[in-house]
Amino acid sequence: MDSIYALVIAAHPDDPEFGAAGTVAKWTRDDKKVVYLICTDGDKGTSDRAMNPKELARIRQDEQRAAARVLGVQDVVFLHYPDQGLEDTAEFRKELVRWIRRFRPWIVLSSDPYRRYLWHRDHRIVGQVVMDALFPYARDHLAFPELLAEGLEPHKVKEAWFWAAEDVNHREDITDTFDLKMKALQCHASQWNAHPVRDIRAWVEERFRTAAQGTPYTYAEAFHRVILPD
Repeated sequence: MDSIYALVIAAHPDDPEFGAAGTVAKWTRDDKKVVYLICTDGDKGTSDRAMNPKELARIRQDEQRAAARVLGVQDVVFLHYPDQGLEDTAEFRKELVRWIRRFRPWIVLSSDPYRRYLWHRDHRIVGQVVMDALFPYARDHLAFPELLAEGLEPHKVKEAWFWAAEDVNHREDITDTFDLKMKALQCHASQWNAHPVRDIRAWVEERFRTAAQGTPYTYAEAFHRVILPD
């Protein structure tokens, strides 16, 4: 498989859209290949007591594929872990290393593992395991050597970008792609319609306008950006 530009590794369907859709849309407009890796089925993300978890998982996967099409994402891969079930295990780490080596991205994006206090545990775990998978596991041939038998050679990712970080050191201008971000978010009707904020569009606009403060941008997505060693 040819190398891609960016691999977005997220805990749940809709996390990529909240965290990085404007940035993703900028890259795909420039013909850069982006792939989503969604770790859980999001089968607990509802307040509807009548909703069957398996049906919810199907709905959310369909919503995620639709959002990815809006943004020009090349592919969406689902790992099918249960919502609220991610753990920092060797099995999960190896699975992420497998996909990192398969897609060979320049950049990996995920949720920040170090956000304090109020943070979904799946978001914290996936960010932590992503960072460990990138450095040192994906780069070292003796890490999970059984992957070599699958034809998956070591790969050194150049950068890791974490959204929802408290320690922001990079802001990406999404002024020209903000409408696409909103359109992609609206694909997640199961989450959009149940959001506790009455006017969610106004809430999203304010959130990403605030992220742009101190820059010449109207809207920005904020990240903690890590440059990985060669």
